[in-house]
Amino acid sequence: MGRKGQESGTQEAFVEEAVAQYEGPLIGYAMGIVHDLERARDVVQDTFIRLYQQDREKVESGLKTWLFTVCRNRALDVLRKEKRLVELDEQEAARLPGRGVAPDQAADWDERVAQVMKALQRLSDNQREVIQLKLQQGLSYKEISEATGLSTGNVGFLLHTGLKRLRSLLPDDLLDPNSSVRNQ
Repeated sequence: MGRKGQESGTQEAFVEEAVAQYEGPLIGYAMGIVHDLERARDVVQDTFIRLYQQDREKVESGLKTWLFTVCRNRALDVLRKEKRLVELDEQEAARLPGRGVAPDQAADWDERVAQVMKALQRLSDNQREVIQLKLQQGLSYKEISEATGLSTGNVGFLLHTGLKRLRSLLPDDLLDPNSSVRNQ
């Protein structure tokens, strides 16, 4: 095989590794923006296609941030193109948590998730986005800053005020991990 073939094999392996490591978190992130699983998958697929087209050396050192930035931009493009937001399908959301969990526990979990999701929707777009990037995707302030274009100070402020507001919107029993034990 010639040099060109070796380079494309290396690029393919690089992208395959990135897909294995980041596909799930990126789909979750895109879902938070586009509110539709199929559109989120399309956004993530586009993100990996763009990665394949990139010079590996230019993106490798900041791969995680690059992927989340491209994913975010692509998801926002999709929303702008459609000029509407689609709500998360409740049946799809109900199927996500708790496989192999007792029905009463699954119902309790679904109710708690629904309460948190409803409260998250009441936050500003920026607050919701930085909270999801931090808590769901585990990005650092710097990575969130690079992915969103916000300063790290602004990221910290949005996280602090967003979590404070989220806490005020949620019922006390939801915030207390021992509340279900007390009710038995």
